Amino acid sequence: MELSLSMKLRIAAAAGVGVILIGILAWPLVEPSELLGVVRAGNLDLGGAVVLVGLAFLSGLVGYFVSWPYGRQIGVLAAPSGLAIWAVRSGDMAALMQLNPTVAQRQAVFAGLKWEALFWLIVVAAGFVGVLLPSKILSRPEQSGAKKAISDSKPNKYLNIAIALVGSVLIAHFCIGIFARDVRIFDSKLGSVVAQPAVGQIVFAVLVSFGLVGFVVKSYLKVGYIWPTIAGSLVTAYGISTYVRSSVLQHLAQSLPAVFFPNVSVSILPVQMVAFGTIGSITGYWLAVRYSYWREHEID
Repeated sequence: MELSLSMKLRIAAAAGVGVILIGILAWPLVEPSELLGVVRAGNLDLGGAVVLVGLAFLSGLVGYFVSWPYGRQIGVLAAPSGLAIWAVRSGDMAALMQLNPTVAQRQAVFAGLKWEALFWLIVVAAGFVGVLLPSKILSRPEQSGAKKAISDSKPNKYLNIAIALVGSVLIAHFCIGIFARDVRIFDSKLGSVVAQPAVGQIVFAVLVSFGLVGFVVKSYLKVGYIWPTIAGSLVTAYGISTYVRSSVLQHLAQSLPAVFFPNVSVSILPVQMVAFGTIGSITGYWLAVRYSYWREHEID
């Protein structure tokens, strides 16, 4: 089940396109002004946001052709790979809390972060469109019709999608809480608080968690990686809605250093959640496909 060298090179080429176009060339668009500052959508003005979406589309388009003839399957890695470079270069949530020490400031920060992941999802979606456009143009019409007929024949498709979306949020949130857990200490008011995970720990936790989710929804619900990818933009909102209240922020600001959070999910930046969540979802999906093929053809 090991990937061939040519397939590994195609994956590296597609990811490399996103790394160059977004991760490196577009870095000045979002580079924080403060030392150890974080990458946030608010760092971009309107023009910068439009340029970024355009570059994401271009990365998907180029990624499609450099990974030919598997561009539809591999090119989607380009845009999230570029965002992943930003996610690693960024400061962390603890640094953001240190820059915003008061309760009012932190309330404003979390209010802004709650739905920020939707912007990064738009960037990823632009990369997906860059892949789908040439795929649709170059694919044969009868193939598309056959795929549509197969898809429309499933009466429980929408139920599976709903289950996949909700389940992805809950499973990913639970798994991230296990894999990204740093130092946890007892707290008389909150029960316990967790310290800011290192960036490497965040990368591992989000990749593995969404890899598991992508595998599960493909294996048991027969749906694609789109829904776990969308779920990646909702985990942050779910965590903030569940764990970040005014009383909690007041207690944290008054009693604990800025490196502590009520739950690990709120210590992960939206760009980190979306970038690595997307890559993990795609990886888990294809692992499920390969596993299913292996079971059908190699188990007697």
